Amino acid sequence: MIAEHDWAAFDAVEEMTDHWDRPGWTSSTRAYYWMLTFPDATPLIDHAGRCQKELRHLAFDDIDADGLHLTLGRIGRVDEIDSRHLDRLVAEANERRPESFTLRALPMTASRGAIRYSVAPWTPVIQLHAALSVAGSESGIPARKPTSVLRPHLGIAYCNRPMSAETVRDAIRPLREREAVDVPVQRVQLVELRREDRAYRWQVIHSLELR
Repeated sequence: MIAEHDWAAFDAVEEMTDHWDRPGWTSSTRAYYWMLTFPDATPLIDHAGRCQKELRHLAFDDIDADGLHLTLGRIGRVDEIDSRHLDRLVAEANERRPESFTLRALPMTASRGAIRYSVAPWTPVIQLHAALSVAGSESGIPARKPTSVLRPHLGIAYCNRPMSAETVRDAIRPLREREAVDVPVQRVQLVELRREDRAYRWQVIHSLELR
């Protein structure tokens, strides 16, 4: 159902947009985020790499193997949050951490600004986001977006210019027949995120082990 819904949503898109045309982001912007990262997920990394190779003719900005991630939520700009509040956030999140789970990267799809996997199941991701949101509220750093609007996804390439979405659909469609890949999720990272050229980079501030 998730895969079908994501594809139907993308099927309604007529034109891709430039992912990097984002107000408020500059080379000097630094912000804290909760993210799932996958540095050791070799099956996912290999799967994504093979798909990127098949899509190279689109000339999108591929996400590097060490840059694959699932964004859970923005915490705030580095200059807005001091270390005391950050320490309290980590302590509150540690008290509420849910159990580890396995995420499945389902058929390839896209949004207006990126090519990405659908992911499932959503339930453990939603539960994790909800727990982190409560931790943020308790530590005086309320979530920027409610859990109800979270739509988990995992990108592999960013669109870098306006172009026809139909061209992207034609390129992605054959990849949707490939087998899904399972990814164990055993921790969530609090990172300091930055943008370098046409890529996101981060420093892990704290890695929170799930139960």
